[in-house]
Amino acid sequence: MTMLRVLMPLRRPYDLLRTYRRADLLPDIIAGATVGIVLLPQALAFPLLAGLPPTVGLFAAVVAPLIAALWGSSAHLQTGPTNTASILTLSALLPVAALGTPEYLAAAGLLAVLSGLIRLAFGLARLGVLINFVSSAVAVGFTAGAGILIIANQLGMLLRIAVGNNPSLFGTLAEVGAALGTTHLPSLAVGITTVLVILATQRLAPRVPALLVGIVATGVGVWLLGLEAQGVQVLGELPAGLPPLAALPFGDLALVGSLANGALAIAVIGLVEASSIARSIAGHSEQRLDSNQEFVGQGLANIAAGLFSGYACSGSFNRSALSYRAGGRTALTAVFSAIFVLLATLLLAPLTAHLPRAALAGALILTAWGMVDRKSIRQLWRSARGDATIMSITLVLTLLLPLQFAVLAGVLMSLGYYILQTSAPQVRVVLPDAQYKHWVPASERLPCPELGVIEVLGNLYFGAVNHVEEAIRRHADAHPTQRFLLIRMENVLHIDSSGVQMLETLVRLYRARRGQVYLTQVRAPVRAFLRSTGFLQTLGEANVLETDAAIGYLFNHVIDPAICIYECEVRAFRECQNLPKRLLPGVMQTVVESGPPPVMVAARDLYSALRSANPPVVLDVREPREFARGHIPQARSLPLLDVLAGAPDLLQNQDIVLACRSGRRSARAASALRSHGFTELRVLAGGMLAWEADHLLEAVDV
Repeated sequence: MTMLRVLMPLRRPYDLLRTYRRADLLPDIIAGATVGIVLLPQALAFPLLAGLPPTVGLFAAVVAPLIAALWGSSAHLQTGPTNTASILTLSALLPVAALGTPEYLAAAGLLAVLSGLIRLAFGLARLGVLINFVSSAVAVGFTAGAGILIIANQLGMLLRIAVGNNPSLFGTLAEVGAALGTTHLPSLAVGITTVLVILATQRLAPRVPALLVGIVATGVGVWLLGLEAQGVQVLGELPAGLPPLAALPFGDLALVGSLANGALAIAVIGLVEASSIARSIAGHSEQRLDSNQEFVGQGLANIAAGLFSGYACSGSFNRSALSYRAGGRTALTAVFSAIFVLLATLLLAPLTAHLPRAALAGALILTAWGMVDRKSIRQLWRSARGDATIMSITLVLTLLLPLQFAVLAGVLMSLGYYILQTSAPQVRVVLPDAQYKHWVPASERLPCPELGVIEVLGNLYFGAVNHVEEAIRRHADAHPTQRFLLIRMENVLHIDSSGVQMLETLVRLYRARRGQVYLTQVRAPVRAFLRSTGFLQTLGEANVLETDAAIGYLFNHVIDPAICIYECEVRAFRECQNLPKRLLPGVMQTVVESGPPPVMVAARDLYSALRSANPPVVLDVREPREFARGHIPQARSLPLLDVLAGAPDLLQNQDIVLACRSGRRSARAASALRSHGFTELRVLAGGMLAWEADHLLEAVDV
């Protein structure tokens, strides 16, 4: 990657402003103000989850949306303080600094910068595709667990009782239970009232920012009733002004090391959240997204938030959805929302000082309950067992472990599950359906005794080839008469050198049983790789068959009709339907000749002998229909069944040459004729296939 390519994302603000349309300005301003109305109370409330003062949330709400919008990809993704990032921040900071200290505040800024650098590195390294390998079950399980933790951590503020910021669910609940006797009832009433007002607003006026209405209305009530004098705690005076640069301890390498795991967890979960939200809304707006560009935007936003006295941020689903529903058209919607928060902070700082903490706690508890996505949990529980397991374990670990470890454990489980799934792709035997239109799994149906058709549903890379080879070997052992194998490769999107070696092993296996391997539905990139490795030269280009003609080719040129006619009761393929079925007793024994092997004659030698003074008698032991499609001049049609039924009307000392399609039926006919005293017998080597290959076939109309 060249330096120019690395720096290309820095052109994003210029390109965004250069292509901006004047017609989008008013809709973006209106949508930005709407989002800002929701962002303001969240920016005051969410930092409390992280054990940080509301000022930090306000600074982050001004800086992060602006930077993420200018350097991101989505037109509607709204970045800023979130409940998930806040509680992750708390979990990462508690082991390294005491709450309320300057060291704690500095560590929060450093944590945001570190998580931003990780996201930026992912974007510049073009690793956006990696986010697709983290299961949504991890996000659902973690978010539900984080919501439960948030509710537990806000009980102390709601009840105004002495409870420490304990990252352990059971530790927090134990502290709350021990202090219930000291509950401050006016504070509890304020919190419950806030919840009721928010719920009523959501029900009666869904377009109104219910969170803001609930907090403001309750704050007004506290002021009118004079509840501050009765012990209801309020936020206190907030400093008004632009976000200042923070003095961060970059030189404290021990602190950097202590925050590394937390920064990685915040970065991974933040990227999963932001990418999922952006993709979800893009599904409605039909915008094309660039995951790598989004990573860059999220990274720069967190770096800026940390440097300007904020804390770690991520994408918010409710604010992003509101941006889209409010008519926002471009990423400048987030810029205007940040400007709105800044103006509100400058103008309304005296009023926000009187917002009750219990009201913010009630709003956060209601928001946290919404994080428990019960619909998604039910869907995952009813879907694949692996997803349900990942979700359940991630949820439990979130409640029991420090959050950064729970997140990383969930991500590792997700990646492990993906590796497990891709390393064991489905390998199934297929046959045509009753209408011969589609291929369907056929493990319970009788297979063709000569040809096995196997479909591989997955990539042939080093982690999967052993599973695929073992599955095909088990099939080969279970069907020893199948000398030919057709592998359908429509779902093989990638193959590596290990996959090629596996295919070479299968080719040797089937050629050792006097058979062959054929491929069909090979995608162009896979075929190109097979050719570049020399495998197609080993296999033979002719063995890669066209999709629609594969069975017809194999039926007419490869498999032995003698087995189809005399031994097989299965009509597996469409081509089998018109074949005569003249089954003989003993099935496979009908093709086993007794006595010494017959004398062979080459096609060219027979051709010359037929033009001599004493030509041999040629008996074609194929079926009449096969004989009519083309035969050796002067040959006499005598189907194998007639030969086996009794001695033909021939002189026993005549020079007789037996011919069939490949030589299999001729050998059986020679064995039967020897038992009747015929001695001058020869068999056409390679049968009519060899005769046709030497361009000696004479076509005859029926």
